[in-house]
Amino acid sequence: MMYLWLIVGFICLIKGADFFVDGSSSIAKILKVPSIIIGLTIVAMGTSAPETAVSISAAFKGANEIAVSNVVGSNFFNLLVVVGVCALMQPVHITKDLIKRDFPVSILATVLLLAFLLIGKLVSGDPCLSNWCGIVMLIFFAAYLIALIRSTLAARTAGSEDEEEIKQRSLPVSILLILIGLAGVIIGGDLVVDNATLIAQAFGMSNTLIGLTIVAIGTSLPELVTSIVAAKKNEADLALGNVVGSNIFNILLVLGISSSVHRITVGFDSVIDVSLLIIVNLIVLAIILKKSTVGKGIGAFMIAMYVVYTAYIIARNYGLIF
Repeated sequence: MMYLWLIVGFICLIKGADFFVDGSSSIAKILKVPSIIIGLTIVAMGTSAPETAVSISAAFKGANEIAVSNVVGSNFFNLLVVVGVCALMQPVHITKDLIKRDFPVSILATVLLLAFLLIGKLVSGDPCLSNWCGIVMLIFFAAYLIALIRSTLAARTAGSEDEEEIKQRSLPVSILLILIGLAGVIIGGDLVVDNATLIAQAFGMSNTLIGLTIVAIGTSLPELVTSIVAAKKNEADLALGNVVGSNIFNILLVLGISSSVHRITVGFDSVIDVSLLIIVNLIVLAIILKKSTVGKGIGAFMIAMYVVYTAYIIARNYGLIF
């Protein structure tokens, strides 16, 4: 039954996030908020709602490894698999904003996470994210979001940005969608954490491994589906930008909220995983700096990196490697 409840949890998370985004976007539209701002804030945050629900639920239930590994695993999956799959379908072109603004911020956010974990190790003996760490990450997130909105509005004023169509519903329907969405996300988060923990215990898997794999992949399904659909519509260029933006949101927003409401203490494996995530980010950055597009060859290489990393964390879980 735990497998069934895990699947139900993922469905609640994904559909709940969809309902929440639809309702919130509609209310914002009623309040005359520009569509581009809605897309950059409500819609973007909505894609991180599954990770947020899982990480907060895990933190409160003491499953701290899931709280952090869910985000780290999602970022690995987003960057290597989502972009890799899209590149296999269609070449992904690199934009200037991605190289100059978004990708450096993504790397800096990951470095900040590593620094906080190491500070926690030095101060308390275990890698951890204290409440003040969460507050600092949320401040950085707010600064990034403001910069993103300003640059996007400037681009739209210059005529290089299209206005996104947001469906407007009645106020009662919008409020109902928000309430249903929130309920779905909260219930889904609880179901995923509870049943993922049971599965981990049944198979001798650590919470870190279950968070890095099953939970991370499950919460990243919206990004994967969205990117594949974009690639089929010959809009694969959106994939890398969406993924990098999602990764920034995952660290600064998801872990920022989670650790600000509840201290998160993890094992040293999480420090290793965050360090590897930094290395992978730097490898991908080096590739896109040399190439103007991410083609099939690079896409296959990125997927291969994810397979190697997955093999490593499985071997580490069962004591076959350190």
